[in-house]
Amino acid sequence: MPLVRIDLSRYADPKVTKAASEAVYDAMVSIAKVPANDKFQIITRHNADELIYPSEGYLGIEYSPGIIFIQITWVAGRTTEVKKAFFKAIADSLHEKANVRREDVFISLVDAQREDWSFGGGLMQYAPPS
Repeated sequence: MPLVRIDLSRYADPKVTKAASEAVYDAMVSIAKVPANDKFQIITRHNADELIYPSEGYLGIEYSPGIIFIQITWVAGRTTEVKKAFFKAIADSLHEKANVRREDVFISLVDAQREDWSFGGGLMQYAPPS
């Protein structure tokens, strides 16, 4: 049930957009064990002045205008090991499939509870038992 937001440059090659979408989804299914077909993504392209990152770098990582911000809201509970493998799989896939610098793959996870989701109809499909 993840909701994925991918933000990248307006000038990014369409193959980068497709590769980002696929990399995240593939890692969700294969590593985070998200059910197949659970693919909810919002991809937004931005002008250069709308993607802000430290020009001097951060934590020893130097970024380029090709930076891609990926934010994933999902159900809490995955281990640190799973999250590390998840991050690596996405960066590696983007590098291999679209020549994106691994350093330019910025990922943030937002953990939510199962009852924090409504998939439509104004219902809490994963409501806790009453």
